[in-house]
Amino acid sequence: MAEDLNRIDYIELNVANIEISKSFYGKAFGWSFTDYGPDYCEFSDGRLKGGFTTTAQVSAKGGPLIILFAAELEACQQKVETAGGTISNPIFSFPGGRRFHFNDPDGYEWAVWSDR
Repeated sequence: MAEDLNRIDYIELNVANIEISKSFYGKAFGWSFTDYGPDYCEFSDGRLKGGFTTTAQVSAKGGPLIILFAAELEACQQKVETAGGTISNPIFSFPGGRRFHFNDPDGYEWAVWSDR
């Protein structure tokens, strides 16, 4: 079907340690996980699925910026910090809302935005 085309369907990240990634994203965002052997784990945020793999080197710099949504931005930033993320750009305003950027334990930069 045409409506099923041209959408992001799955995101895969090379990570150094799957258990550390599961712990971080589980604590920070409440994601769930399905293990598929020692080198691969699928994650689900409740809407989109992706995977963590240790089959290739981590290459955290220079890729696309993945942006998550949170209704309560300050609470989300606190969860990211508590889970072990590093805030690389604290909350700032932009036309349409506010957001912050963080680095996960492997150095990937992500952002979280809110329309509030």
